[in-house]
Amino acid sequence: MKRVLLLLSEGFEFYEAAVFIDVMGWNLEDGDGSTRLFTCGLRKEIKSSFDQRLVVDYLADEVDPADFDALAIPGGFEVYGFYKDAYDEKFLQLIRTFKAQDKMIASICSGALPVGKSGILKGKRCTTYNMKVRREALKEFGGQVVHEPIVVTDKIITSWNPWTALNVALMLLEELTSKENADKIRGMMGF
Repeated sequence: MKRVLLLLSEGFEFYEAAVFIDVMGWNLEDGDGSTRLFTCGLRKEIKSSFDQRLVVDYLADEVDPADFDALAIPGGFEVYGFYKDAYDEKFLQLIRTFKAQDKMIASICSGALPVGKSGILKGKRCTTYNMKVRREALKEFGGQVVHEPIVVTDKIITSWNPWTALNVALMLLEELTSKENADKIRGMMGF
């Protein structure tokens, strides 16, 4: 069983989290049955952008990255407190440890910024939300920001905005299983 950890910051964007939940869930039920997703946050209850609440499976300090095969990070809104959690050292250390263990890391939109702040994007091609202030922040963290919707470098996926979310989740599924299986799930979901 491939285990995916969904890292949720306060102010995460629900849609960007939901694509990982749905793609891995569809695969569990109707694909090759090999993926299971678990949620993680700094607190048991995390509020999303627009104030929806979600109870996570694990607290960040309870997680052993060795128990997981991939890390997924949705973006979020600054006005809802996204960067306070996303830049917390516990989150950054989880990102570093997943990278040190050579595991896939998939981020959507501003989810690339904690990946950059962790230091693992230094000198690597990457992208983030296509707004100047976010792209500049990623550059300040040492990333080589390119003007592309999705960038895959060294087992790290970064992307522009919510429009890219489903494709990022399916790319992660393909990396964990196979292209044929990911294509099957894409078709079953009507995409």
